[in-house]
Amino acid sequence: MQEKIIILDFGSQFTQLIARRVRELNIYCEIYPFNHLPEFDPTVKGIILSGSPHSVRQDEPPHFDYQRFRDQYPILAVCYGAQYLAHFHGGEVQASSTREYGRANLQYIQPGNPLFKDVPSNSQVWMSHADTIVSLADDFEVIASTDTVRVAAYQVKNSKTYGIQFHPEVTHSIDGKQLLQNFLVDICGCVQEWTPDSFVETTIAALKEKLGDDKVVLGLSGGVDSSVAAVLLHHAIGKNLHCIFVDNGLLRKDEFQSVLDSYQHMGLNVKGVDAKQRFYDALNGLSDPELKRKAIGRVFIEVFDDEAHRIEDVKWLGQGTIYPDIIESVSVKGPSATIKSHHNVGGLPDFMKLKVVEPLNTLFKDEVRKVGRTLKIDENILGRHPFPGPGLAIRILGEVTPEKVQILQEADAIYINNLKSAGLYNKVWQAGTIFLPVQSVGVMGDERTYENVVCLRAVESLDGMTADWCHLPYDVLAKISNEIINNVKGINRVVYDISSKPPATIEWE
Repeated sequence: MQEKIIILDFGSQFTQLIARRVRELNIYCEIYPFNHLPEFDPTVKGIILSGSPHSVRQDEPPHFDYQRFRDQYPILAVCYGAQYLAHFHGGEVQASSTREYGRANLQYIQPGNPLFKDVPSNSQVWMSHADTIVSLADDFEVIASTDTVRVAAYQVKNSKTYGIQFHPEVTHSIDGKQLLQNFLVDICGCVQEWTPDSFVETTIAALKEKLGDDKVVLGLSGGVDSSVAAVLLHHAIGKNLHCIFVDNGLLRKDEFQSVLDSYQHMGLNVKGVDAKQRFYDALNGLSDPELKRKAIGRVFIEVFDDEAHRIEDVKWLGQGTIYPDIIESVSVKGPSATIKSHHNVGGLPDFMKLKVVEPLNTLFKDEVRKVGRTLKIDENILGRHPFPGPGLAIRILGEVTPEKVQILQEADAIYINNLKSAGLYNKVWQAGTIFLPVQSVGVMGDERTYENVVCLRAVESLDGMTADWCHLPYDVLAKISNEIINNVKGINRVVYDISSKPPATIEWE
């Protein structure tokens, strides 16, 4: 059985980063909201408590039943987690006179403490908290301090519970990876064997056992996630996998045929379905992004249901759902606080008598690519930028029409082709063009124009949970803008998005 670490999320923006750092150490972990605890089976080796935007001093802070787990599992409490354990178990947390944010150095480290093995004195750490621990209970002891924070880290005596007020998961904490390794390997006893090879081996075996001789229908998009999911399923059940690629009228330029061509050499059983008009009809009159997503999801299900009925005795719907989809659809405040709905997350309607199989729903995007390389999938597929499930419908702000789709396809093709020719495509994590619901005045020749505006978006990211906008060269942006305005009728202005995630999302809708 795969051993794992449980990360309890109290709402910190850094929770996903903790998970990424754990997995970089080849140790499997899962994130759960603090108020939806999972079953703690024998595979659980330890618990990490995340930070939080909340304060332990507020009226109803997020609570964790520490006593229930203290003697069963090693616990690493980060920032809010550390303040919580200290405050509610005999210590005191107060508002700091000055916000403790940014770089600090550990002036004192308790000699021989296992959490700080191979962490040098004066190691730089990253602080990010407005509250601070001012006193500890008698059974807590300080194991690290900075010049301004006496309780930078503590240990509960005679236990494997540790609290730290800094963030080891961010790169500014220079020895944060070493500290996490100390906790995970030395204290929790984890074995660092969760690798792409081991994932492929265990997943294919699990799929064979789960699916048996059942038939699976899977929607291919040409992207990384669905392609890797398809190949994993193909290795498990072979000819019993039936792949469908739907032309929803919201794909990139010429994508339908190019995607079908790319799968010819992979041995997959793929059928192309032209359903453009069904999607356009469903989107007619809709401007709200959530309504558009739900309409697209509904029609996808209808199309798959139609196609599934053409396959005798199909039992399962395969999906390329990945872990960020799950995380963004479940928050610590419950479904009402989700960022956006995902078309491929959740159950199916009763009329569709298919069970769901999601072989990638525990992986981040970069992990999916590593698994794809283990499976020897073509790098042209693995290197493709992420593309939203609802396609260009959520890159057209407002109502979607075939005319807007065509304009956006042409502009986006110019953008992407220029990134490739400039050698920038593989340096960008995701790029796309957004059709804005505004028009602006322009001049072409001697004529006044009043036409549409598109926005170029390009971000750098590791897994999509956080992202920074790309500093593309001005000359490349100028060339792209000129080509779009000169060659795409209906556009007379191009702008560039310089927002990062958070606070902005990667897609505009």
